[in-house]
Amino acid sequence: MTFGEKVRAARVNAGLSQKDLSRMTGISLRTIQNYEAGDRMPKKRETYTILAKELHLDENALLDDNAEFVLEVAEKYGYKGKKQALKLTEEVAGLYAGGTLDEEDMDAMMKAIQEAYWKAKEINKKYTPKKYLNNGNEEESPAK
Repeated sequence: MTFGEKVRAARVNAGLSQKDLSRMTGISLRTIQNYEAGDRMPKKRETYTILAKELHLDENALLDDNAEFVLEVAEKYGYKGKKQALKLTEEVAGLYAGGTLDEEDMDAMMKAIQEAYWKAKEINKKYTPKKYLNNGNEEESPAK
């Protein structure tokens, strides 16, 4: 189940409208709609915490492996790293479309690709000139 599906199911189960959830969390209605439609993911870990609290869920219940990976990359490498991680997860997910892999095999494949990503980043770090290293401090847009 995707993040958006989890939010929608929990919201409906709690008897809340999208507008109610927006008011309770301080997250814009449009952003809630985008989350549920699968068009957006939270940019900050605290957004998961806020949503989980108001939906009476454990924060980890909203996270999937891809979301956790993207958040970790964003924390370490900033906006550009996050874009790379999102692109990677979307492209790898495309490999599953219409496939016959079971859920366990898909998860194992995604974890292996994520581990390869982390190793590649570490290896490439030593070849990056110091003037180009910004330690993940790139500006992010303020929207949730």
